[in-house]
Amino acid sequence: MTNPLDTLTGKGLLIHHWDTDGITSAALMLQYLKDHQITTLTPTLGNYFLTEKELRETQAYDYIIVCDMALPHSNLDILSADKQLLIFDHHLQEKHQKALLHHNPIIDGEDPDDYPSASWIVNSYLHNPATLYSLLGVIGDHECSINENPLFKAHIQTLQETHKFSFQDLLTMVYLLDSNYKIGDKKAVEQAPYQLNNHSEDPNFILNNNQWKKNNDSITQELATQLDNIPKPQDGVIIKTMNNSYNLISTITRKIYWKTHHHTIVINTGYFPDHDQLYARSTKDLEPMIQLGKQIGFNCGGKKQVLGAIIPKHQTQDYITQLTNYLKN
Repeated sequence: MTNPLDTLTGKGLLIHHWDTDGITSAALMLQYLKDHQITTLTPTLGNYFLTEKELRETQAYDYIIVCDMALPHSNLDILSADKQLLIFDHHLQEKHQKALLHHNPIIDGEDPDDYPSASWIVNSYLHNPATLYSLLGVIGDHECSINENPLFKAHIQTLQETHKFSFQDLLTMVYLLDSNYKIGDKKAVEQAPYQLNNHSEDPNFILNNNQWKKNNDSITQELATQLDNIPKPQDGVIIKTMNNSYNLISTITRKIYWKTHHHTIVINTGYFPDHDQLYARSTKDLEPMIQLGKQIGFNCGGKKQVLGAIIPKHQTQDYITQLTNYLKN
């Protein structure tokens, strides 16, 4: 059976998420399509959708590949209207019927523990062995908790033995790659897949990148400030509100949740002028609340136990109330 990637011709656009998983997924794709003319694009940082301006810019390309980005169907309909669209993802979403390829084992019924990141999904689709980049995406989405997954714990231990570095070194690489989006540097996010591709599987390039280290120092200080102020849970739910210009909400939510083991909701009122960022993590299935957010009209998505949304400020409190009640029951 022909690999649809092998049929692509002309100019390509590679749309990817801004975090380590998105960046490494894009780097793996660039490695495979090394003879193609491809431009990378990440949406406006914090947006899980393409703006009208960004959608217009996509018209200059012959095909579009989306990695680790659950774009709304309204976006995907425009992208696939007159060009080939290929999607590689692991988020909860409906299969897009007009795409040339929509490869998402999770929505096809596979066990999420077998496909913990988009980078692993891309790597598996390309029939690559376990690589540094494919596993950095896994670690980026799960951090220390991935060691509870026997299959990936074994892959990571093999990687560590091969390269002679620790799990903390791997975490540091993730933090350095993530520093680009957390500091708000969209251009650096879009350049990172090319840089990784040009320094094929070289951990020292990541660990010794002075700009990323400088970014990460600033972020580490801000994270410490925010994590020193974790509210007490109410009926098993922690709700933290912050006013911050950094894009740290997913990291803060994850760290609070893993530290406390309580349902966690974090709201950032300081990133967008007219909207709030909301992120939640829970042991409870969050898909019903993701679907509710979409029905209301929010840009909302996530995975089974992770929810991210961008909400008009005047609607935030009502949605928090509904989400809190759902988690309590």
